[in-house]
Amino acid sequence: MSACLFALTTCAQEQPPVTLNIGKPVPPLRVKTWLKGQPVQQFEKGKVYVLEFWATWCAPCREAMPHLSSLAEKYRPQAQFIGIDIHERKQTSLKEVQAFVDNMGSKMDYNVAAEDTAATVADWIVASGEQHNGIPISFVVNQEGQLAWIGHPSDLAAPLEKIVNNKWDIGQALAARNREKYLATLEDSLRWDFEKYTYNINYPDRPGHPDSILLLIDTILKKEPGLKYSELIVWHTFTGLLQTNPAKAYQYGRQFLNNTDTAIIPPYDVLVMGFDWYSSRLNLSPELYHLGAELYQAYINSIVYPQIMSMHRYYNKMATWYWWGHDPTKAVASEQKAIDWLKKEKDISPGIPATYALRLKQYQEHAPDKWKPDPAGN
Repeated sequence: MSACLFALTTCAQEQPPVTLNIGKPVPPLRVKTWLKGQPVQQFEKGKVYVLEFWATWCAPCREAMPHLSSLAEKYRPQAQFIGIDIHERKQTSLKEVQAFVDNMGSKMDYNVAAEDTAATVADWIVASGEQHNGIPISFVVNQEGQLAWIGHPSDLAAPLEKIVNNKWDIGQALAARNREKYLATLEDSLRWDFEKYTYNINYPDRPGHPDSILLLIDTILKKEPGLKYSELIVWHTFTGLLQTNPAKAYQYGRQFLNNTDTAIIPPYDVLVMGFDWYSSRLNLSPELYHLGAELYQAYINSIVYPQIMSMHRYYNKMATWYWWGHDPTKAVASEQKAIDWLKKEKDISPGIPATYALRLKQYQEHAPDKWKPDPAGN
């Protein structure tokens, strides 16, 4: 067992501190060229600025733009929104970026600039320690020229309202961000401790040790309860219980579905991936398969931009789990949603619609009469 497990705080603090954090004065804005709107020469006191970093190839960035435009309109002139193009592919010319911005029209209704080589990214993304989290990402500068918030643009509305109205507790925001960063660093430092007990598909002669993993988790959480809902702990707890105590695995998964604490965002994607891995490898109960399908629905509900995801695959998998959970009625409903989403997709293999149709027919034949087609085919 590594030294990190016995000295959690030390290991989590070994990462170098960021130079741009909540409450710190922001650097000057260095950009190469302005593509839309009036250039912003400097951050003016008494005004709020929202910087959103994006790229033409980034689908979530494109989907976030109408939301940002709506917020820009709502808070104009109290807040100035600036979209900054970064991380473009080498073959993408500035002319192509300009054309993209022009084509977005009112969906990108705020000032837009292109990065100044690597300087813009260094000043904001790297300096804040966000270089590994990808784009889109938004930064909010408050009326005093301090960094007030960092996050995904889909989460921007609530903090921005408080910042604009001078109701934002910057000290509390800093403490929350530092705590989040500490836990993320700590979580990453513990991965090797789990690897030693985890089954590796590349080495079938080395079986996993789920009992040891669950004991390891107990030890970790006694030292740092804040990791209880981290992806690492949730994955290994759920998959460990699936292998050793399916009844407790059911209870563990159910507690996430029954969660009413809005401060906790359950990692449904992790739960679904864990269940997916073992759903066809273990002899699970119908109750557990039904739970897996419910977790899948919770994960689907949490997707910010479903239009850029392969939603038909998710619903198709959910239908399978409902089927294995002895619930053909819900299997029919899920498979029908898979088919509906499939109709929106482009460049789909002809075999996929046919497969989905056969599965739907199979589920309908075992579902209550209300799901069965009438003789006229309606």
